[in-house]
Amino acid sequence: MQIHTGDTFDPRVIALLDHHVTAARAQTAPGSAHALDLAGLRASDVAFWTGWDGDMLVATGALKTLHAEHGEVKSMHTLQTTRRRGFGGQMLRHIITEARARGLKRLSLETGSWDYFKPAHALYQAHGFVLCGPFEGYAEDPNSLFLTRDLSR
Repeated sequence: MQIHTGDTFDPRVIALLDHHVTAARAQTAPGSAHALDLAGLRASDVAFWTGWDGDMLVATGALKTLHAEHGEVKSMHTLQTTRRRGFGGQMLRHIITEARARGLKRLSLETGSWDYFKPAHALYQAHGFVLCGPFEGYAEDPNSLFLTRDLSR
């Protein structure tokens, strides 16, 4: 997979992100979905990437800078038909590398707590993320799972 800076105006990217948000919200209780929309991904504090297998868009991922030493993983999604091929892990490793290059010491994320999100939980935990409490404006929510990883080591 080749990872590039994401083009949030590319119709293929828009379609995959729309699917990601729609699918996640369909599996999440009302008020508990925290996915960024296109405007959120275009914000100055967000870096967004796309992953391509040849000319096919297969993955997205973003890094939101919360403050000088803390970032948040956002918009992680892999095309359903290409899952279990390592694209999600490759995108996550890219985000971790970028976070370190930007001097971040901690990387956190919020994801759903429901069964639908279990593959994501396994991916994050396999890459060193551990459970934590809510961070940076999130509130305790039984529908959310919060994870973090120390990047300083």
